[in-house]
Amino acid sequence: MMRFTDEHEWLKREGDVATVGITGHAADQLGDLVFIELPNVGAKLKKGQAAAVVESVKAASDVYAPLDGTVTEVNTAAVEDPSTVGSDPQGAGWLYRMRLDDPAAFEALMDEAAYAAFPK
Repeated sequence: MMRFTDEHEWLKREGDVATVGITGHAADQLGDLVFIELPNVGAKLKKGQAAAVVESVKAASDVYAPLDGTVTEVNTAAVEDPSTVGSDPQGAGWLYRMRLDDPAAFEALMDEAAYAAFPK
């Protein structure tokens, strides 16, 4: 099950851990990614806080924490090859995983239908 934010991040939850990345729309808007900076494992994130940076030849953009939680894993393969995020943003291009402080808060985010209808 996936959820989406109005900042164009996606989350896929498994238990109390969510995998986080940017949506295909965000990847398309950025263009070719050349650099990615991810949070440190163990970092405590607050919803809305800048958690990562994705940089393209066009611009650098913050990726915001979609919910409160603690980073448990980062996608080092995406750091080594940022183009993965552009070519497969909702698959191999995931950015980080976080243990959610309140897993129930996940349900309050947009589902796929709501995100599809969200103005972009």
